[in-house]
Amino acid sequence: MSSPTSEPEGQRTGRAVSTSPRPFVERILMPFEEFAAIEASGGIVLLGGMLVALALANSPWAGGYAALWQTELGFSPAWLGLSRPLSFWVNDGLMAVFFLVMGLEIKRQLLAGQLASPRRAALPIVGATGGMIVPALLFLAANAGTHAARGWGVPTATDIAFTIGLMSLLGARVPLGLKVFVTALAIADDIGAVLVIALFYSHSLAWAQLAAAGAVMGLLVVANRAGVRSPSIFGLLGLGLWISLLESGIHTTIAGILLAAAIPARARIEPAEFLTYSGMVLDRFAEASRITNGPFTSEGQLERLHQLEEACKRAATPLQRIEHLLHPWVTFVVMPLFALANAGVSFADLGSGDLMPRVTLGVAIGLVAGKPIGIVLATWLAVRLRLAALPDSVTWAQMLGAGFLCGIGFTMSLFIADLAFGASTALAAAKLGILFASALAGMIGSALLARESRNS
Repeated sequence: MSSPTSEPEGQRTGRAVSTSPRPFVERILMPFEEFAAIEASGGIVLLGGMLVALALANSPWAGGYAALWQTELGFSPAWLGLSRPLSFWVNDGLMAVFFLVMGLEIKRQLLAGQLASPRRAALPIVGATGGMIVPALLFLAANAGTHAARGWGVPTATDIAFTIGLMSLLGARVPLGLKVFVTALAIADDIGAVLVIALFYSHSLAWAQLAAAGAVMGLLVVANRAGVRSPSIFGLLGLGLWISLLESGIHTTIAGILLAAAIPARARIEPAEFLTYSGMVLDRFAEASRITNGPFTSEGQLERLHQLEEACKRAATPLQRIEHLLHPWVTFVVMPLFALANAGVSFADLGSGDLMPRVTLGVAIGLVAGKPIGIVLATWLAVRLRLAALPDSVTWAQMLGAGFLCGIGFTMSLFIADLAFGASTALAAAKLGILFASALAGMIGSALLARESRNS
């Protein structure tokens, strides 16, 4: 077997080998592209947004930091009521795009991924269920009899970016089967989080707006059935769905999930047909290349390139095309901005309010203790009852380490905390619990997985 260093550069990197020097712009952007290709890069950027938010909230510029997110931004026409604070555009606008990408990932996994087979899906679904129920019960026990009990959904969520990012940094110390299990569990957890938001953190319903949203959703289904494949059309209808849900009582981010459900998941042409057709087009491109047109592409070449481009679009599903297009924006723009807007906790304000310690404790215990207990207990019962089997080469000690990693709540936990507590003092206490518990759970989980790797 040849070593990686013996392979040609184009084979190792996947880029075409060229003898001409790289353009200056490519040389500048190449380090950023390589960083973006790292699986843990999303978690690193998200961590950076959180640290910047904490630093600003506890600095002499704290007042300006808080005022920034209350800056009013509006769009015409005025009757749409789209004049809202900057924080709204981050939490309700950009996060709808986050939920769209999350919905596309969920749909893909349900159709052809780890959640497509009942046998393979059983263990992560059972684990996710246990990992939501136990943290919720622990939070309720810590806040029984208070209005803060409304925040029971805060410690039920798992942040997939941080969790998968940490597992990537651990490298070979985490078995592939465990990575697959945790990924599927986090996606099942996302499904649970969406249901929690839709069922328990919606306001009184406005039926006229819901009817309008239903009509737009009907148009999306018709577009799917009619064979529409243009991302622009689905984007415009998705925007209409988001506006319809704005005053409906259902959180606008659910529009992202509904839009994802309507986006087609089938390609127009099969791989074999694409290979045959593209081969024919490339042959004709080669024939057209005999007629040179100076530095410009000839008409014949240009026509074949357009045909090949159209074939590429028809061979890829709209679901995958849209997910591929939006994923970098969500990873490197939406989520860091969300962290920057929501992770800023002023430690000077944490001493006020009788419920502050109970809320922080409930969130922390739910994430640090409830997640691993719920996940390991539920999966152990499923294995003992022969409803599912442990992934290959995975031990129960590693499952416990993964359970702790799933205690990293962050993005979804912050999002649910904002829905549960609004602008009350309990929100700061919940944020403190999320940040502390996520850091502690991540450290314990990483240490357990590293130690188990050394032992084995």
